[in-house]
Amino acid sequence: MKLRASRNLAAFVARYGAVYEHSPWVAEQGFSAVSENDGAAELAAAFAACVDNASREAKLALIRAHPDLAGRAAVRGELCGDSTDEQASAGISQCTPEEFRRFQDYNERYRKKFGFPFVMAVRNSNRHEILAAFERRLENDRDAEFSQAISEIHKIARLRLEAMFRESDAA
Repeated sequence: MKLRASRNLAAFVARYGAVYEHSPWVAEQGFSAVSENDGAAELAAAFAACVDNASREAKLALIRAHPDLAGRAAVRGELCGDSTDEQASAGISQCTPEEFRRFQDYNERYRKKFGFPFVMAVRNSNRHEILAAFERRLENDRDAEFSQAISEIHKIARLRLEAMFRESDAA
C-alpha cells in the first residue's frame, strides 16, 4: 500500500484531512513528514507525532471535535460518514431504550466531569463493551482520561487510514 495522493499539499489535505475528526491541521502538518512510498502505518505514525507534539489546547480542541456516542448528532443524522459507519459497526444504532438512556447519562456525566466527550475507537467493538468502558473510565482522573482520549483518537485515525488504503488497493 502506498500513499494515494500527489505531493501537492491541497490534494493531500483533501484526501487525508478528515482522518482526524474535523481537524485537517493534522494532515497539513503531517504532509512534510511522509513520502510517496508510505503506507497507512507510516501516515498513522506521522499524524500521531503531529498530534503528540501539539499544544495541550490543540489536543483539547481535537478531543472536543469528536461526537458523543449515541448522542444528539447521531440521532439527528449529523455525524460525518466515518463516525456514522464506526458507531453503526459497534451496534450503537440498535440500542435498546435502556441502553440509549445509559449512553445519554454516561455522555452527560463524562462531559461534566472531564470537559470533553468520551472518545473510544469503537470499530471492532460492541455497545456492551463501550458501555462497560464508559463505566470504568468515569472513575479515572482528568489527566488519565485526556491521555486515553488522545490514544483512542490515534486508534480511530489508524483504522480510518487502513480502511482508506484497503479501499484504494481494491479499486
